[in-house]
Amino acid sequence: MSKIIALANQKGGVGKTTSSINLAASLAVLDYKTLLVDADPQANSTSGIGFDPRNIKNSIYECIINEVDPHEAIQKTETPNLDLLPAHIDLVGAEIEMINLSGREYKMKQVFDKVRDEYDFIIIDCSPSLGLITINALTAADSVIVPVQCEYFALEGLGKLLNTIKIVQSRLNPQLEIEGILLTMYDVRLRLSNQVVDEVKTHFEDMVFDTIIQRNTRLSEAPSFGVSVIMHDATCKGAINYLNLAREILEKNGLVKGEQTTATATV
Repeated sequence: MSKIIALANQKGGVGKTTSSINLAASLAVLDYKTLLVDADPQANSTSGIGFDPRNIKNSIYECIINEVDPHEAIQKTETPNLDLLPAHIDLVGAEIEMINLSGREYKMKQVFDKVRDEYDFIIIDCSPSLGLITINALTAADSVIVPVQCEYFALEGLGKLLNTIKIVQSRLNPQLEIEGILLTMYDVRLRLSNQVVDEVKTHFEDMVFDTIIQRNTRLSEAPSFGVSVIMHDATCKGAINYLNLAREILEKNGLVKGEQTTATATV
């Protein structure tokens, strides 16, 4: 049975989609069967991994609202061991359509229950909101990763997100854990980045991943080619960062295969 990890932060521009794509791809190249789920109406994970959302016939929306079998929506990607459950703009209306449905917070979980035995990991890219679709993702997930950018407003809104997670834990999903807080967009040249790292680690201590994601040109340009950074340039700093993150998660969950080395922060 797979481990389901949601990447969530209602604040936009924190590297959530970038992290979802590249964490999923890194787990896949480390020989773990992985499903990337695009749960954002902007469908950036879908396009960023090489699919045009306009050409998607079945997506997470059809699976949730019309109860389409997820096997009819899942797409194989160019990366071995990595599949995609895509999104398109129709997902923006799903929250309104779900309002009167019974058990509306569990619709995404019901979708994943049909496929989770086929994967080692399911990675969910949540939308930048705390709406019903994100609540569905947190209800379906085993754990949540919170990306936080190394910029001035890093902690803005983080308390609200953590409170939402506590509500989900108490009312909908008692098994939900915080996998970790992921520092992103780190620039070694900026004193501010180092101040943010220190501040976040002071506030959240062991909840913060050792691996820090640095700003990297290859990381930024990979989505324009419709591939993960590890498929774009496996030797670049961004690819190494996300491979280290994947290894850190595997080690934390006692899932390291063979001779894989343990994760270390690349800062």
